[in-house]
Amino acid sequence: MTVLSRFAAVCAVVFLTLLGAANAFADGTVFNQSQGAAIKGYDPVAYFTQSDAVKGAEELSNMWSGVKWLFATAANREAFAAEPEKFAPQYGGYCSYAMSRDYVADITPTAWKVVDGKLYLNNSQAVHLWWRADIPGNIQKADANWPGQKAKLAQ
Repeated sequence: MTVLSRFAAVCAVVFLTLLGAANAFADGTVFNQSQGAAIKGYDPVAYFTQSDAVKGAEELSNMWSGVKWLFATAANREAFAAEPEKFAPQYGGYCSYAMSRDYVADITPTAWKVVDGKLYLNNSQAVHLWWRADIPGNIQKADANWPGQKAKLAQ
């Protein structure tokens, strides 16, 4: 492999890695897929049906909005396919607390809460405690900040 082809290969890997961190689409939908899948490969439906963060399986994947979603069961995959907006996390799967402070941060799939039928993820267990200190206020702030952050991510 020549130096030039090695350089091109490295550039391609860097580009694809950056593309995978935030996937933006023509309709403005943006989802965090920092480990190759939404929610780092955790099943979005399980948060609602099992009240638990459950790792999904590659063989039970589904593409929605150009993003790969993984599921623990075929039934969860079918439920998501029927109503993806119902199960997709808020703020594109980025940290809800960070969004309430008007910045974007990655998530830990085990730091989460369902509030009023919506999934909210946080960066860590410690950040999750801060977010829980004022859930209604933090949601209100994050809802106001998300359009601007989404526009930045979509660029």
